[in-house]
Amino acid sequence: MLKARIAHVAGWLMASVLLATSNAALAQAEQQKLVDESNKSLSNFLRDPDMSWLQQNLSRAKAVVIAPQLLKAGFIFGGSGGRAVIFARGPGGKWVGPAFCAMATASVGFQAGVSVSENVTLVMTDKGFNTLLAPSVKLGGDASVAAGPVGAGAKSDIVADFITFSRAKGVYGGLNLDGTVINTSDDWNSAYYGKAVTQPDILVRADVHKPGANATIAALTKAAK
Repeated sequence: MLKARIAHVAGWLMASVLLATSNAALAQAEQQKLVDESNKSLSNFLRDPDMSWLQQNLSRAKAVVIAPQLLKAGFIFGGSGGRAVIFARGPGGKWVGPAFCAMATASVGFQAGVSVSENVTLVMTDKGFNTLLAPSVKLGGDASVAAGPVGAGAKSDIVADFITFSRAKGVYGGLNLDGTVINTSDDWNSAYYGKAVTQPDILVRADVHKPGANATIAALTKAAK
């Protein structure tokens, strides 16, 4: 009887461990999918001849926020939102990350339809970067934001903490991120790295790293020379 109970408890513990391991793997897969999709979006921007300003000024950026899919929908009252990853220049100027975040915007005005865009935002100042280390930042409030110049040979002396670029097809044709709130996704960070980590742990001290981010870091390193 005792042996049977011990075997039962041992089996239950083993099943619990396997379930926890499986859940952790599924969670990491979800985050890795976003990282992979973000890498594809970054590649799209780096190859797009209309994004020459972004390509030429990436080397000056303190960090980059990549949202592979921002959804905007509404009729009169609308908004946009989606998940994104943040890569930053860490120790020695090397690119580190990702840190995960969520972006959300509420808007009011005459609008109808649905649009999906991919977005890359360059963080150009120390002030802008420091706001990303807080639990949330409101673009246009806590830090200035401007739409980046688009077009082959685009030239501009535009100055802002955040300079955003979008590629979209649909009713809206693009997104204005003024008023967008960027919230830290602590649960996604913890799931991806397998432990509790903060934005400074990831983006300043570079205490954690996942091989799944190597492709994006390599692309940023090459493009920002």
